[in-house]
Amino acid sequence: MKEIETLNSTVVYRNKWMTVREDCIQRSSGHQGIFGVVEKTDFVVIIPVDNDYIHIVEQYRYPVKARFWELPQGSWEENPKADPALLAAGELQEETGLLSRNMQYIGHQYLAYGYSNQGYHIYLAKDLVRGEQALEAEEEGLVSKKVTIEEFEQMILSGKIKDATTVNAYNLAKLKGAI
Repeated sequence: MKEIETLNSTVVYRNKWMTVREDCIQRSSGHQGIFGVVEKTDFVVIIPVDNDYIHIVEQYRYPVKARFWELPQGSWEENPKADPALLAAGELQEETGLLSRNMQYIGHQYLAYGYSNQGYHIYLAKDLVRGEQALEAEEEGLVSKKVTIEEFEQMILSGKIKDATTVNAYNLAKLKGAI
């Protein structure tokens, strides 16, 4: 049974990072409505763990006008079909300067499937070695630091870490016994 039929779809905004469209729909009951949908490429989030330490990054997040700590994460908009494992390795080095000799796939989640098709792949990075950080222009001012796992969990509890992707990725890895 088809729950919802799309009657028409109109792109209302587009840039290199996202497309926003408005879909007129008809439900199985016959009632019509609209959905605003944000289309974005999937991204990766990396949990870099070194013994009892975790590497995190802090950067300015324009939509909320503040700096926040989070796990390294990102996407390659110019190559949306890139292998997520390669993307994870690239983002880890770009943001932290770290290379991982042991990257473990944790899983895939959706960011906010009530209004967006964007999902993210979660990787646990271990056996880390220092390389060179290579920030993009959009990451100006990004800083990286290493904290104990206990400190990291306290940062979540105290609200110093408010990024839902970071909290979800860490807890999924922990629930799966990877951390």
